[in-house]
Amino acid sequence: MYLLALLLSATTVLPSAQTQRRPAAPAGPFKTTLTAAEMTNKQAVVETTAGTFVIDLRPDLAPNHVGYFMKLAREGAYANTTVHRVVRHAIIQGGDPLSKDPSKAAQVGSGGLGMLQAEHSAEPFTRGAVGAALRPGQPDSGGAQFFVCVTEQPALAGQFTVFGRVSDGLDVVQKISELPADARGAPESRVAITAITIRETPPPEPVPFATETAEQLAQHRAVLETTLGSITIAFTPGVAPEHVRNFLQLAQAGVLDGTTFHRVVRGFVVQTGALDTRGPLTEKQQKLVHNLQPEFNGTNHVKGIVSMARGDDPASATTSFFIVTADAPTLDGKYTVFGRVIDGLDVLDRIESTPVSGESPITRIDLVKVRIAG
Repeated sequence: MYLLALLLSATTVLPSAQTQRRPAAPAGPFKTTLTAAEMTNKQAVVETTAGTFVIDLRPDLAPNHVGYFMKLAREGAYANTTVHRVVRHAIIQGGDPLSKDPSKAAQVGSGGLGMLQAEHSAEPFTRGAVGAALRPGQPDSGGAQFFVCVTEQPALAGQFTVFGRVSDGLDVVQKISELPADARGAPESRVAITAITIRETPPPEPVPFATETAEQLAQHRAVLETTLGSITIAFTPGVAPEHVRNFLQLAQAGVLDGTTFHRVVRGFVVQTGALDTRGPLTEKQQKLVHNLQPEFNGTNHVKGIVSMARGDDPASATTSFFIVTADAPTLDGKYTVFGRVIDGLDVLDRIESTPVSGESPITRIDLVKVRIAG
């Protein structure tokens, strides 16, 4: 219950009785003059001193909230406001016009409200949901202030209005939520909203390697730059096209960079690419990670072969892969071979020879970067 109360207080306004001054009541709730067509397919680019995130606006859910947000953004009303409240891994809140003035710090959280009637919907308050902040106990008090959910907040359903969803930059939002804050949730270091710009939603970026044929995929090489030297891999898309395609996409996006060779078994394999051995992925990188259907083939596991690691489920391979250091017939037909080492076998030998504790290298060996050539 304490956590629920904390989350609710983080998305509502709690000014003290001494500092609160009620603004004059508006003539009536704001009604947008924009048509549905004028608000559809629009994004808001939120630039802050801690990074940028992008909101997909949802006029189908809350047309007046979207219209009001677009109006304020186009007027420059959000420039130099702040993210004035954070709850670690829960929400961030900003947009109060009072936050522009440091002399009104005690009142921040009470400004820019009382303009909008609630537009509740069934849209869930999951990660990335953007909602309108309110005065306590006043469902029709939305206005300039907004919050972003860093994680799912089901307790907010039916109480707040969702009018958008972050489609890019959730890693930025999460980092802001992690900033040190005082007892009221105010970040100790000022996070300014420098601008919010409304734009047309751009067409989706083409997925790299998505349409390449097996012959085209075979032209690429991957250079594994490790702390002990470089290893070059050629691919075998003729027998495992989707594994090759997946590896190339992960590598180009930097998903494998910074992982470590976490498993070294002499006379057997060295293994790397596990995500729990590197820092957190960005939202774009995370979208590329998925389970792969097996493409078991007749290629034998001999020295230099590159194959995909997996769990007990044959369809559980994601990012981790291994390079065989000696004949390993027990792996044949059970793991998907998708490439082979064509240069750097001496580096492979150095990795295999590193001192270990069990199967873990005593000294960390990093896969610093995977560079695609060809």
